[in-house]
Amino acid sequence: MSDRRAVENFDWGLLGLTFALAAMGIVTLYSAVNAGEENFQEILVVKQLIWYCVGIAIMTLSLLFNYKSLNRWAYTIYWICICQLAAVLLFGKYVAGSRRWLALGPVSIQPSEMVKIAVIIMLARYYAKIVNPKGLSFRELLYPFIITGIPFALIVKQPDLGTAMLVMLIAASVTLFIKIEIRSLTYLSVACIMAAPLLWWGLKGYQKQRILTFLDPDRDPLGAGYHIIQSKIAIGSGMVSGKGLLKGTQNALSFLPEQHTDFIFSVMSEEMGFAGSLFTILVFLMLIVWGLNIAYGCRDPFGTILSVGITAMIFWQVFINIGMVMGLMPVVGVPLPFISYGGSSVMTMMTCIAILMNVSMRHSFN
Repeated sequence: MSDRRAVENFDWGLLGLTFALAAMGIVTLYSAVNAGEENFQEILVVKQLIWYCVGIAIMTLSLLFNYKSLNRWAYTIYWICICQLAAVLLFGKYVAGSRRWLALGPVSIQPSEMVKIAVIIMLARYYAKIVNPKGLSFRELLYPFIITGIPFALIVKQPDLGTAMLVMLIAASVTLFIKIEIRSLTYLSVACIMAAPLLWWGLKGYQKQRILTFLDPDRDPLGAGYHIIQSKIAIGSGMVSGKGLLKGTQNALSFLPEQHTDFIFSVMSEEMGFAGSLFTILVFLMLIVWGLNIAYGCRDPFGTILSVGITAMIFWQVFINIGMVMGLMPVVGVPLPFISYGGSSVMTMMTCIAILMNVSMRHSFN
């Protein structure tokens, strides 16, 4: 009976928003990799389409199960992801000064992407049991800190500070949603302020350089500031309506680095202009509001917290990536959901949508 009711409650709106973003991502990726005839990498578009097909298959299969089963499998999922992160440090592919990918035959995966979902599931399991109108005490926050701290340390070691901070932001968003006692929140705020100088001291040289470049991109226009300067030029040259698909000069002349991954929004802005960029942001906003609405309508604490965590994850990735390419935030390796090239990113986002849809289909009678 419940499965039939779940099918009747299928969330077509959420699916439509997902497919809209995926379609925009494929179109933009095709243009991004078409940087001149000799540099054309059509294989990347084909790979992205394959990853989306695999993601759709996984989404379809996941809808056959109740999302509450994630509660029982939380520890298994979490520790599998932790083991993968540890394996990356030992056996991972060494690319551009960091180890972030784990080679599994012909396929390479980025475990730091999937661990974000694992942390959300673990936090949802824990917080669902101790929800308190008065807020969480400092003692109750120790367990979530450990859950988040382990993957944070392993990801920083790769090094990938951007993804590590993203894990922290997701955990912080979920925790603030649950509510923290005023006294505990005060202590944590003071501790964070006092730890800021230590954090700066612990950063690597190139990480400090990124922050300094963010404050003043023109201090090294041909070095550390090159990425953000070229990104701003691409965004600004798009004007209102854009130059048209495949007609972006920054992209075609290969002035824009990482144009198919971290800086793909710059390609979109140059070719589709302010109108196209605004439309994309509005679709993302609709997706985020949709996710929060699913959380609001869920009667189950675990499902509510799970939906909030996934929505927070999508929000922070969109916020950080777009802020980065516009020069409003330091350059970090955070992909734009559904738009940037990457199999691990696509699989993670499709899994997130599958969980949200699962909650949406079953929240009214669970």
